[in-house]
Amino acid sequence: IWMCSLRPAMSRKVQPRSPGLLLPAARGSPSKRLLDGDEAAAVAAKCLRLSECPNPPDYLSPPSSPCTPPPAPSPSAPGGSAPGPSRIAGYLLLPLAERENVSRALSIHTGQELRCKVFPIKHYQDKIRPYIQLPSHRNITGIVEVILGDTKAYVFFEKDFGDMHSYVRNRKRLREEEAARLFKQIVSAVAHCHQSAIVLGDLKLRKFVFSTEERTQLRLESLEDTHIIKGEDDALSDKHGCPAYVSPEILNTTGTYSGKSADVWSLGVMLYTLLVGRYPFHDSDPSALFSKIRRGQFCIPDHISPKARCLIRSLLRREPSERLTAPEVLLHPWFESVLEPGYTDHETGTSDQIVPEHQEDSDISSFFC
Repeated sequence: IWMCSLRPAMSRKVQPRSPGLLLPAARGSPSKRLLDGDEAAAVAAKCLRLSECPNPPDYLSPPSSPCTPPPAPSPSAPGGSAPGPSRIAGYLLLPLAERENVSRALSIHTGQELRCKVFPIKHYQDKIRPYIQLPSHRNITGIVEVILGDTKAYVFFEKDFGDMHSYVRNRKRLREEEAARLFKQIVSAVAHCHQSAIVLGDLKLRKFVFSTEERTQLRLESLEDTHIIKGEDDALSDKHGCPAYVSPEILNTTGTYSGKSADVWSLGVMLYTLLVGRYPFHDSDPSALFSKIRRGQFCIPDHISPKARCLIRSLLRREPSERLTAPEVLLHPWFESVLEPGYTDHETGTSDQIVPEHQEDSDISSFFC
């Protein structure tokens, strides 16, 4: 087979509204509760289209909104700083400057910290629909609570401890044992989504956050830009995405492509980046970058083990039908060999394993995700 040799949600209403979408009850609860709100078409907050992104650098950029310009300064926030704290029901909301429409949420009564995302009231049901459809999984963020206001919906999630993109950028690259432990959790989340008729689409390291302060447990942070498919038909035509992770078929076709296979390509980019410390395809010129992705040619440094090389090449294959599926990735012998007792990761001093430092004067640093 190898290609080489919520807490489910509770809801609370600020003001009564007409009945709407069903939301699963909290664990241990004997019943379900109703979420309210008008049905409306979702307006997904996505990256710029590939043709609209500025020129890319060849390094992992500092944390920022991927592929999008920074948000305009808030009128209520002098000097462009994040708006001040506010109170919603029993929570104190403290906006996070680096994450648009996301706040720290502190329970006034218990001191518990959560993350709060704010959606327009007419769109929130479509935004949270994938969370409702997807069965609970330890590596996927679940909704804790939803509070409805007059014009906005406040959706509360478990607290996280930073994202994988920032972690890899700070660490330069990961030893194979640590990479295997974390990547297995990433693949587990993706496989669970695929088996539940959900394609992730804009899949990248930044989408995964740490569940614990020890940074050993990961979970998929967001399902808001995913695609719910019908049956086995995973054909997509959406061309949104971040160039570092985009698959060749998305660049080569004007029609549809397999969403699941495109997700697997993105997994290959993620694994390569974890082990090498840079993207497999990079160039300061977008046309040259896309040309490299179309050719599918990349270099794997000598310090990468043979089985890791095998897995990378089984994911980053130009032909989508030749790639492993997400459930098949979990069966690859690399995980067993690296995670078995007594494994030793042999370090080498190759110079191409370091992520170059961010250049402050670069005007293209927002391109990569």
